[in-house]
Amino acid sequence: MPTFVNARPIIEGGGLMLYGPDFPDLFRRSATYVDRIFKGEKPADLPVQTPTKFALVINLKTAKALGLTIPPKLLFTADEVIE
Repeated sequence: MPTFVNARPIIEGGGLMLYGPDFPDLFRRSATYVDRIFKGEKPADLPVQTPTKFALVINLKTAKALGLTIPPKLLFTADEVIE
């Protein structure tokens, strides 16, 4: 069954597509919060941030196994294509 998820291990295990926040980017940005807290800011005073960078990963191997054709434009815009 074609699946569109936001967990990288599922895509590497045979899922079709991943679209979601770029977790390494989130981890880097969270370090800024930790630094600010260590410097004395109160966690309650820090602004809530939403993800700003997203990743699109397509598993072409799964698409071919399902008999699906992924449009070239979508492949071009993907951050990564697993073949």
